[in-house]
Amino acid sequence: MGPFSDATALVDHVTELVVLPEVYLRVQQLLNDSNTSAADIGRIINTDPVLTARLLKIANSPYFGMAARIDTIGRAVAIMGTQHLHDFLLATSVTSAFVDLPEPRPDLNRFWLRSTRCAIIARLIAINCNVLGNERVFVAGLLNDIGHLVMYQLMPGPTAEAEACAEAQGRSLAAVERELFFGYDYADVGSLLLQRWNLPPMLSEIIRHHNEPEQARRFSLETAIVHAARIISSVIEKRDQAADALPLIDLFATQQIQLNKETLDNIEITANHQLTETVNLLLPNLRTA
Repeated sequence: MGPFSDATALVDHVTELVVLPEVYLRVQQLLNDSNTSAADIGRIINTDPVLTARLLKIANSPYFGMAARIDTIGRAVAIMGTQHLHDFLLATSVTSAFVDLPEPRPDLNRFWLRSTRCAIIARLIAINCNVLGNERVFVAGLLNDIGHLVMYQLMPGPTAEAEACAEAQGRSLAAVERELFFGYDYADVGSLLLQRWNLPPMLSEIIRHHNEPEQARRFSLETAIVHAARIISSVIEKRDQAADALPLIDLFATQQIQLNKETLDNIEITANHQLTETVNLLLPNLRTA
């Protein structure tokens, strides 16, 4: 078993080392106040020039399709809406929180590229299923593997060994982590981290159960979507076709989201098309090649 007795002990320790940026925390606090205006939020974001530039870039991207140029943060906030704003800030904040990992460390470029692909596919499946909050599903897809960054932060050797073991045995990584290494897995860790950061309950439930979507209670459809997206993303990363993922997806998830080869072919084409643009917006320092 690993050096931390359970996932709670691990997360307790990492939250002392890794904190979300102050700007995000202040905006999160404002968003929980019904009296907050776009101008209030804009004043906080304007204190961070890099974040300001990235937010304006997103507001002026084809994603929002505005005819006139958006040149102030207050206007960008008003255009994007509070949920889009929160999810954008969360994505950029989390990706900047884990940057100085000890050796052996994962390839962060590959990690976030894979996570972004999963997020895009999750959103596309959600749209296909007429899920209204598809941006929240996007964020869940982006953060589906966040638990591994926590594990690499505090116990890089055993975490890398577990990955190598799962690969060699052709077994589920989560199962290998639970049964052979730690007594818990990366999904447990990621879910607890999101709870500790006071993020929306939907996110922590999806992350906790995305390997076993039938275990989800309140957000079973969204969990099934992220489960499928993770598998599809992994298949595409190996240069196989998205439709090859169909027999690998949990039966419960398949029944929930009704995927077929034609749908997956279209999702793969769209995801490949959107990947570079999405990475450039959310993770401008990431290489997509």
